[in-house]
Formats: sequence, C-alpha cells, structure tokens
Amino acid sequence: MKSAIGLKEDFYHICTAKNFVLKISKNLSSYNENTPLALSIGMFDGVHKGHQFIISHLNKVAKEQNLESALFSFWPHPRTFFNPEDDLKLLNTLAEKQILLEKNGIKNLFLQKFDEAFRNLSGEEFVREILIKQLNVKHLIIGYDHTFGKNKSGDFQLLEKLAPKLDFTVAQLPAVDLHNKNISSTQIRNTLAKGKIVEANEMLGYSYSLFGKVVHGKKIGRTIGYPTANLEVDSIKLLPKNGAYIVEVFVENKFYKGMLSIGTNPTVEGKTKTVEVYILDFDKDIYGEIIEIKFREFLHEEIKFESLEKLIERLDEDKILTEKFEF
Repeated sequence: MKSAIGLKEDFYHICTAKNFVLKISKNLSSYNENTPLALSIGMFDGVHKGHQFIISHLNKVAKEQNLESALFSFWPHPRTFFNPEDDLKLLNTLAEKQILLEKNGIKNLFLQKFDEAFRNLSGEEFVREILIKQLNVKHLIIGYDHTFGKNKSGDFQLLEKLAPKLDFTVAQLPAVDLHNKNISSTQIRNTLAKGKIVEANEMLGYSYSLFGKVVHGKKIGRTIGYPTANLEVDSIKLLPKNGAYIVEVFVENKFYKGMLSIGTNPTVEGKTKTVEVYILDFDKDIYGEIIEIKFREFLHEEIKFESLEKLIERLDEDKILTEKFEF
C-alpha cells in the first residue's frame, strides 16, 4: 500500500481528471473572495446519507438566498493530530471525497490543516475570525451533535447567540436514521470491518468503492485459470474485512463483473495483505492502469484450503454466484 497520508500524485490525477466545478481552498490565509456562503463544518468522511441530508439543505438555502454552498473540512483527519500513532483508515481519500462532494452539488471546499494554532482557537474566535471575517458566511448549518473550538466551546447555543451580532443565520439538523440507528462515518467503518457490504452501501447511499493501481504480483492466479489484477491502494483507505467479494470493476471506460479477494492468500502461505480482483470476461494487459472497484456483496470469509484443487472448486462456485448476481 502507499505509505502516505493523503494521495500520491498518480491516484490524485486519475480521480480528478475532469473539469471540476468544485473550488478547493487549502490555504485560507490567501483566500480573498468575498462571495457570501452557506456553509457546514465537518470531515464528511464517506459523504453518506447523513451528510447528503445536510448538503441538500445547504444547497436549498444557497439557491434561495443567492449564496454559494461550501464545506469547511480538514485534511488530514484531526485524529491524526491528537493520536499520531493511530493508524486511522478513512472511507474516502481526499480525491474521492472531492468527487462525491461535487456530485452532490457543493461549490466550495475549504481544507484546514488541524495544527496547534487551530486547536487553540475558541469556538467564538473560530466563528468571528474565520467563518465571518475571512469566509463571509451568511448561513451556517451544523449536525445534531456538532461541537467545535478549543475544549468544544463552540456549539449550537453559541451560534444562536452570535448570529444576530455577526449578521448570519444558523440551523441545526437532526440525525438521519436507518433501521433505528443514526448513520455515521464510524458506524459505516465498523460495518465494513464486519464485511457487511449491503448494509454499509445502504447507509452510504451508493456502493463503497476504491481506486487501485494494477501492479505485478506472484501471478499464481493465472496458473489456476483465474488471473487476477493485484491492486496498490492508498494507505489511508479503509479496506473491508478480509474475504471474497462480488464487485464491479471500472476499467477502460466500462464496467465488468469481478471477484475480489482481500487477505494474505493463506492457501499458498502468503504473509502480506493484498487486494486482488479477477475480472470476468476480460483478458487485457492493464499493468500500471488505475481501476475503480465498487463493492456489491460479501461472498465468504478468507479460507485456507487444503489444496489448490479445493481453492479452484471454490473459485468456480464464486464465479457462478458472481455471474448470477443482479447488478
């Protein structure tokens, strides 16, 4: 895996090789536009149904009040500041999040580096100096449990108090529930860690996906009739539970059915975790290409078979299930 927080250049360019309407500001000190904004604050990791609910309200207010929609977010995740040893995995790489935000109609994305200076801003200082003075926020929407500023000194009550003084309006939205549970990025991460792809996709509102660069592997698959594409994935990307999955593979501008394996290949005494995909009805050389994977269904746990023959038998069964799967 790529050993870096954020994206390597090759992943970044393949994910953002389009004319973005989304405007991205990584250096707030150099931001000098005076466009009035309707804005929300948060990581928005996953851009799940709860985030989409906030964004739809944000876009509605922006249209009604002649504002531009905006999100104030962070990169890297603030948890890496407080717990640098924590091997945090995210639902989205930065490029993936940008793509999802643009699809949902956001016009501006402000990316704040969480450092000591930012950490020490009180909630009121953050609102006055950054949101109002620097970004010209006219309407602010926050989630049901959102706090901000040093010692969590910023909350909805503070915003209600400051709004008339600083000439902005504020709204707090309730949580979005699914089967009597609040949808959250943490819950989706935990669900993926259990291999519950269908449940995670339901909370996301789309199929969980990843981008990977096709690299050379041990080439064992081709000797048993199942040649796989070995994928190099950004190190910050959360991988679902080890096991086999039915997936969609987007390669050369077309989707194919695929069988993806996450794990160490215990049948052949593998030691390193790999991500490999067998693409049905596809036999082209795609080494060095960046392909997209969409997870659709969990097939089974990672299995150590007693022989390659038993492995092939299970692959044959998985292929039949994949061919029958309704995409």
